[in-house]
Amino acid sequence: MNSEAAKQRIRAQGITITEWACREGYPRVDVYRVLNGQYKGHYGKAHEIAVKLGLKANPDDALRNAA
Repeated sequence: MNSEAAKQRIRAQGITITEWACREGYPRVDVYRVLNGQYKGHYGKAHEIAVKLGLKANPDDALRNAA
């Protein structure tokens, strides 16, 4: 999924990106930075956000599939 699709999915739920960030416990500025490509989401909090948004695969799923 790309960032535009993630934004549309959030909007389809009838909530704002800020509200999504609040519900998930992330600072809204960090969520916007991930969505806008300023944070690449390679590691740390940005990676967690990218996984929750569906922009990156969940590494736990890859580990389960490998086992």
